[in-house]
Parts: sequence; structure tokens; C-alpha cells
Amino acid sequence: MEAHYPAHWEADVVLADGGTAHVRPIRPADADRLRAFYSRLSAESIYFRYFGPRPKLSDREVAFFTNVDYVDRVALIATIGTEMVAVVRYDRTAPGEAEVAFLVEDAHQGRGVASVMLEHLAATARERGIETFIADVLPANMKMMGVLRQVGYTAQSRFADGVVRMTLDLTPTETSDEVTASREHRAEARSIARLLTPGSVAVIGASREPGGVGQTVLRNLLAADFTGPVYPVHREVRAVAGVRAYPSVKDIDGEVDLAVLAVPADSVIDVVKECAEKGVRGLVVVSSGFGETGPKGRARQDELARIARAYGLRVVGPNCLGIANTDPAVRLNATLAATVPGRGRVGFFSQSGALGTALLQRVAQRGIGISSFVSAGNRADVSGNDLLQYWEEDEATEVILLYLESLGNPRKFARLARRISRRKPIVVVKSGGTTQGVPIGHSASALRLPDSALSSLFDQAGVIRVDDLIQLFDVGQLLACQPLPAGPRVGLVTNSDALGLLAVDACVSAGLEPRPPVNLGAAAGAQEFGTALAGVLADPDVDAAVVIYMPPIPGDSASVAAELVRVSRAAGKPVLATFEGQLGMPAELRTDPAALPERGSVPSYAAPEEAVRALADVVRYALWRKQPAGAPPELDHIDTAFARTLVAQALTHPSAEPPASPEGTAAEVPGSTGQEGSAADPVGTPAEVQPEESPRADAGPVEIDPTELLACYGLTVWPAEIVQTSDDAVAAAERLGWPVVLKAADPEAAKRAGTVRLGLTSPAAVRQAHADLAGQLGADVVLAVQKMAPQPAVPTVVNVLEDPAFGPVVSFGLGDVTARLLRDRGYRLAPLTAEDAAGLVRSVEAAPLLFGEYGYPPVAVGALQELLMRIGRLANDLPEVARLDLDPVLVGESEVFVLGARAVLRSPEGPRRDGGPRRLA
Repeated sequence: MEAHYPAHWEADVVLADGGTAHVRPIRPADADRLRAFYSRLSAESIYFRYFGPRPKLSDREVAFFTNVDYVDRVALIATIGTEMVAVVRYDRTAPGEAEVAFLVEDAHQGRGVASVMLEHLAATARERGIETFIADVLPANMKMMGVLRQVGYTAQSRFADGVVRMTLDLTPTETSDEVTASREHRAEARSIARLLTPGSVAVIGASREPGGVGQTVLRNLLAADFTGPVYPVHREVRAVAGVRAYPSVKDIDGEVDLAVLAVPADSVIDVVKECAEKGVRGLVVVSSGFGETGPKGRARQDELARIARAYGLRVVGPNCLGIANTDPAVRLNATLAATVPGRGRVGFFSQSGALGTALLQRVAQRGIGISSFVSAGNRADVSGNDLLQYWEEDEATEVILLYLESLGNPRKFARLARRISRRKPIVVVKSGGTTQGVPIGHSASALRLPDSALSSLFDQAGVIRVDDLIQLFDVGQLLACQPLPAGPRVGLVTNSDALGLLAVDACVSAGLEPRPPVNLGAAAGAQEFGTALAGVLADPDVDAAVVIYMPPIPGDSASVAAELVRVSRAAGKPVLATFEGQLGMPAELRTDPAALPERGSVPSYAAPEEAVRALADVVRYALWRKQPAGAPPELDHIDTAFARTLVAQALTHPSAEPPASPEGTAAEVPGSTGQEGSAADPVGTPAEVQPEESPRADAGPVEIDPTELLACYGLTVWPAEIVQTSDDAVAAAERLGWPVVLKAADPEAAKRAGTVRLGLTSPAAVRQAHADLAGQLGADVVLAVQKMAPQPAVPTVVNVLEDPAFGPVVSFGLGDVTARLLRDRGYRLAPLTAEDAAGLVRSVEAAPLLFGEYGYPPVAVGALQELLMRIGRLANDLPEVARLDLDPVLVGESEVFVLGARAVLRSPEGPRRDGGPRRLA
């Protein structure tokens, strides 16, 4: 029988030095590749692996090592280009236990190859039911022992018979998760640093044609005074822009760190291979003709990413504007934009190549400096997530601005942003759809959440999401130059009554708390403004100030500006201005008029409303940052192991035909863990191995009653009985106890008004209610009888959705018809911290009804928040839960009651997008 392995066992990975490799299971066709790999190993590496000399592998050994069953024997190899550079394998020795060993080519040792491969092997082993790795290591093999000890799993070791036996418990721990995340962070940050700090640059396709793409990049590199050598590459000419040209990148005498490709799309792949042979470390592909052109171009783009990663290269683009780094030690402008802002504290990522030039011009016009800039274009490889990892470590970057059209790995973005936003603000501009990745603000087959959910998830991560480019720079300039406000209280200083009132209205609309404006009159000068601003900022009930200087006739604006800067720097509170309608960072409002703005410079806005809008965004961010980061709490009465058993049984032995998916038909919902194959003859030559495609069991959705599953997480579903006739309803009421409720059993019908009869206290009342509902919904209606929950109570709805892009998402809203129609819902990624749960409850517009406003009694919000945390834990633990609906959940005065619950399960295709071992998305 032919052996198979799951497709998700293959992955592109970033190594510790920022290079890339491809990890995949070994195949029979790798025999020659294994022999070549073995021939390059040192005698010491072979001795450490086999405990003795072994100059070559026999044919029988090669066949044994390359033919595995992907169940009891698994081997993963790492390749760079066409060469195998490492292998790690396990062989099952007992139930739940396997021996592990690995070999890394000497030339690639120290690059983190072994650690990332061990992560992947451990993940495959857990999928095959292996819980423990055993490794016998010679005492002198310190490298292997270091890799095994530093992976973060619980490890034990003992010495006997001249060998150290190490035992690793493969159960993921907080330490192992932290180790994985830390290694991912360092590797991806270094991979971007290699792109942005090259020692030399080649421009391939730099023609003599004026205005050509390649020549434009070349001239911009030279004009920026790049600190390293620049090499034009042109197959026919001797020089471009006065610089010696080379017929190919391989002919360049010196090393090339970065190559900018400006060649026709159908030539790019060949050029990438030439760059790999030359040892180029990174690529910027400004050429178009890829994913933006349709399926054929998308296939070419995928091939570009595959080839580049296979050879260890990161790629910016294709169809991009380029990259820039304003560090004086680098001075890199490898873009098509002649205007790049000067040195500053803002890191700027733009997915759009077409808009990139205009965006950089706007940054420069605002007087905002940048630390570095990357235009990712179609984002075949390098994405906003990669730049977040780099900017987190970059001391020159204090504010991060992102123009995104799509999210390549939304769950990873949320995880990174939540961590980074604690130290550096992230501002994201909302944009439309694209052919690349998961569109922002648009529904797609890969994204089931509404746009409002995306905003909620950004809020959870502390990301400032704005609506347009103007807001992006409005907020960015404030964050770059002024301190964060301590709260929402705003002082106003103005020389215009009308503009002051507009500012007050804008503050109220934005949720800020304005103080009465200090109106100085049209003739006020520098002294009056300075004194008034100092007084406002000295008020302990003021957290920020907005100054409006719009004199009816020209005055001494330079003196006024200098006074505003002086006073604001001494106050330690943010100051914004509408200064003669100027936009950005005019020289008068800078701490050093001859330089780019430093901390303490006062940003100016065209109108007071724009200043207030930017301030409101920053206030919300500052309040988020003051909240404790928190962690999902330890909850009692949790039995995850039994819950997983219940889910596995339900998927293996479904009791009914799978229902239609909420988003489509059952056939449209994929799900597969892959089928296991049998072991091949160790000396045989079976056919080439392919990734698994067919599922082990029915992977379609299975609807279940989640009562028992919820009990595993400390949640009780209020008992109910399905009834057909009025006699059945009366009998059920007698069993459950009076008073009871009679309601429509169908979840969709239950959402309609008038489908519930409350407070039924007698058989007659039950019979009358049954007759009423049968007349309203039809004689064949299926109804449910339930004991009535204590009143008063507020009906709410809690849902879980396993989104293909974001993973498990918990949503919450009130259960009345109006709230449903208005789609008044909040969303959070699971698992939930206590702060997440509290924020989720308060995120809906109707939340005041839970806190005793508008005549409603206050209810048990604390119990509701605990329920949300328990549901978040369930969602995070069980990726098989495709959908879970708790509807309604009554929130009473002292506790919550789950009155209805349904769940849909399906087998996941593989690890969540931000789960499992490290991999490039």
C-alpha cells in the first residue's frame, strides 16, 4: 500500500540568521540527495550520529532511510535549493514513545536548522500519538544536547554505558511556546534586517532608457548616496547612469546582498536562480505581471515565492514600489519614488505599489520623518507581519503605520500586534479588497467575519484602525511627536468662538470630555497664548490640549508657534494645534525648525475636528495600553481530555447526516487530517510519495447537542424537552416543574418575535400556548418545553466561529430582535483574558441594559464574563468546533442560564494558521 503524509507537514521556514529553507518528509526519490548530503558531512558529525566511523551509506541503508511509513517511522529533511542540508527522524519504539536523531550538514550548523526541524518533528509525532522522544547522545556532542534542552519541552537525562539518554515530554508547555515564539521573532526580524541593511545592491534590468523602471531605481539609489557599492546589471551595455554594468549578477566581482529585479515577469524566475547561485541574500521585485493580472500571473507569483524561499531568499513584491532605510549608516532608497522622507521615528509599510509614491509624498509634505519604508506590492513573501517583527526590535522605530489591503495571516497579526502595541503604537488604514491574501473589510470564502468583527479584533490587539490615509497621517504625526494622554479630558485654547464650539462638538461626538474653551480673542499674541496654554495644561483635570490659532489678520505666527512649543514641552501632556490651517509639522512648530520634528514638536491640523478625531484615536489607544496585559485565567471544572474524546467520537460516529454549513453546503466545508499509510519494504522501491488528500473519516460537518461538551467546561444547559402535541407539552411541564416556557425548537424560528410563551403555570395555559404557536408557525411545528428561568433577566447570544483565517472567534450580543437586526455584536479572539471578556461585554451598543440603565435592573455581568472566558477556552482547545451557538443566554440578577445550545463539528485540515511549529504563511 502506498504511504502518504498530510500536506501540512511541508513548510517554508526562516532560519536563525534570516535565511530560509524548506522542510518536508523524506521520500524514496531522495536517495541520491541523501547520498550527496552524507558525502558532505564531516567525520565528526558522522561519528556523533552513528557512534563510530561510517564513510558511506550502503544501498540497503539508503533505501531504509528514505522509505518510511509516516506513522511509526517519520523523517523530515530540510532543503536549500535542490540540496538536502539536514535530516531529523523518529522511530517508534513503544506505544507513545519514539527514538529521535538528527544530522545537519556542517556548513549549515549554527543556523537554527536543527531546532526548527525538531519543532516540526515533534508536531508530526503528536499527530501520530507519540508523547515522548528518547535520544541517546555521546557526552561530547554538546550541540545536540543543547538543541534538545533548549527546545522548551520537559527534559530528563541520565548517563549510562558511556551514553547520555535524554527523554523529552512532547506535551507543549508555556516554556516551549515561548521558545518557539521567541525564535520565530528573532529569525523573522533578522530576515527583514538583511533586506533593509544591505552592504551592496544590484539593480537587474537597469537599462539606459530614461524613465525606465530599472534606471529609476538605480538613480534613486545613487541620489540617496547609498553607503555601499551599487551594481547595474544589463546584458548588453557597459555602463548605466555612469556606473559600470555587468552582463549578469553572477559576473559581479564583489558580494551582492540585495538585488532589485526590474525585468519582464517571464524572466524573473531565471534571474532568481542566478541570484541564488551568486549568494544574494534578498530580493526586491518591482516587476509587474504577477498576481494582479489573474490566475496565470498568480501561478507565476507562487512559483517566484517557492523558488526564492527554496534557495534561502526573502522577497519583497512583486509589483511593488521598493524599500528604503533612512539610517545614515545605510541611506538606502531602492524604490521608484524620488522623494523619500528624511530620518524619523515612523516605520511605514504599504501593500500598494501604485499608491506608494503618493503615500511617501504625503509623509514628506507632513514633515513626518521615517525610519524605514517597505512597499510589499502583491506580498508573495514578505508581509506586514514580518515588518512588525523587525520594527519591534528596531530602536529607531517608535510608531508603526500600515496601509493594508489584505492580511496574510490574520491570527498571527493579532498575536504580534497585541504584544508590540504595548510598547509601540500601530496604526492601520482600512482599505478595500485585493487578489492577495484575506481582504480587509470584504467578505470572502476565506473570511466569514463581517468588517465590524475585524475592527473589534483590532481593538482587542490595541491596534488603531482608521478609515483613510488622511487619518493615518493625522494619528501618526501626533504619536510621533507628543506623549500619550492620561485620559479623555481635553482643554481648549482658541482665538475664535465659532472654532472653539466646533471643537467642543467634535470632542463630545468622539467620546472625549471637553472643558469650556478659553477664548483669547482675535488679537491675542504669543504671550496670551503661552499663558493660557500653560494654565490649561496645569489643570489636573486636563489630559490634553487643542490650540486653535486662526487670526483674522496676519500676526506674529512664528512667536506664537515658538511659545506653544515651549509650553507644551514643559507640560508632559499632548498638545495639538489648528495653526493657521497648516497641515502636518510646519517648521514653526518643530522643536528644531531646521530639522525633522523631534519629540515635543506640535502637530497641526487643517481643522479642529481633524485634530480632535486624531486625539480621540490616541486616547482610546492610551487607555488600552494602561490596562493590564493579562492572560487567560485558570478556570476550575475544566476537563479538556474528556471534551476531546467526545469530539472525536462525534466525528468518528456521527449519529445523523451532516447538516448544511451556515456559510454554504456541506460539500463546501473542507476538512481532513489525512489517511495513514502502511510501512514500505525497507529495501523496496515504491512509487513516489505524495501528500495525503483523502480524509481518514467523514470530514463534513456534524451537528451535535453540545450539552455534555459544555459540561466539560463547567457550563450547564437549562434542560428542555422537544414535544409534538399539547399532551406531550403538559407531560413535559409536569416532569420539569412549573412554571414553564413553550417555544419554537427550530433555532431560526426562535429568532422571530412572538415565538415564546413565558410563565405558563397550568396545563390549560400550556395547551393554549401550544395552540397559539401551532396556529402561528404551522400544525407540524416542533416546540420545546423548558422550566422558566428566574426573572428579571436580559437575553443575550454567545457564538463561537472557527474562522479559516482568524481561528476561534467568540462573539456576543443581546438577544432581542432589535439588537439582532442592527447586528450589534462584539468579537474577540479566543482564548479570552478577564480584560477581553469585560471588553467584549461592553463593546456592544446595548451594553448599558446590563448595567442598570434605562430602568433595567443590573444583572450578573461578572457571571456573564466568566461564561465568555469558559467558552473562549473551549473554542481555543477544540479546533473541531466549527460553530457553537448559545441562544439565548439569560443574564439574571445573580447568575446566567444557557437556555439553548447547538454545535457543528468538523475535522480540521491541519494546524490553525498561527498554530503548530514555525512556518512562513
